[in-house]
Amino acid sequence: MKKRKVFRMLLKSFKTAGADKIIGGYLIWFFASAIPVWLIEPNIKSYGDSLWFCFASATSIGYGDYVAVTIVGRIITVILTVYSIAVIAIFTAVITSFFTDISRFRASESSRKFLDDLEHLPELSKEELEELSKRVRDFQNKKR
Repeated sequence: MKKRKVFRMLLKSFKTAGADKIIGGYLIWFFASAIPVWLIEPNIKSYGDSLWFCFASATSIGYGDYVAVTIVGRIITVILTVYSIAVIAIFTAVITSFFTDISRFRASESSRKFLDDLEHLPELSKEELEELSKRVRDFQNKKR
């Protein structure tokens, strides 16, 4: 499969699962939560520092160069961290499901080709018959 096709299929998987809305909502929350953190926390002096704090909290890295000391800042940090963990889990689940579907699709295509070859057995060339025989042997060896 071509890379563009795979990428489009992956995006479609995200849309089908509704993960695109979840991730979009998360990004809005991420950037919006940096504003009150910047305004409330005394040790965070700029919006950029607030974004860095949110990133460190969201990824659970927690470098410690910026720390929420107010109740509101801590509540926002907890919500952001829990939301981040959920989004990462959803992201991982969608990607895993996507690759499982790709695997099933390839297996299905292979089975269809095999059945088609069997239906047209008398029409196959000697090389095609040898290839079919090899595929049957490989399949039997995998089952053992």
